Amino acid sequence: MLEESAFRQELTLVAILSPWAFLLPVGVVERILLLATLLIVLIVELLNSSVEAAIDRISLERHSLSKRAKDFGSAAVMLALVLCGGTWVAIAGPHVVRWVRALAG
Repeated sequence: MLEESAFRQELTLVAILSPWAFLLPVGVVERILLLATLLIVLIVELLNSSVEAAIDRISLERHSLSKRAKDFGSAAVMLALVLCGGTWVAIAGPHVVRWVRALAG
């Protein structure tokens, strides 16, 4: 699985953001949401890679249904990333803004 560049990039994102979920002064529920959205991205990427591998195993010839399945998998990953980004902005954003203002002022 580590040969998948998208998965490696998302794993790097998880490695960078996970410690921040514990450093931010947030409640337990917010911390769980921050970590859960990171895991959702990895889960959806694994499922997307599974769909792509299964389709490539069946046939490498171009077929409209194969393209649709791969497109749907990619869209699911994008939605998971949007959910993750939105959650992090909503929960961590105000704290980051406060820290930046404190450093600047």
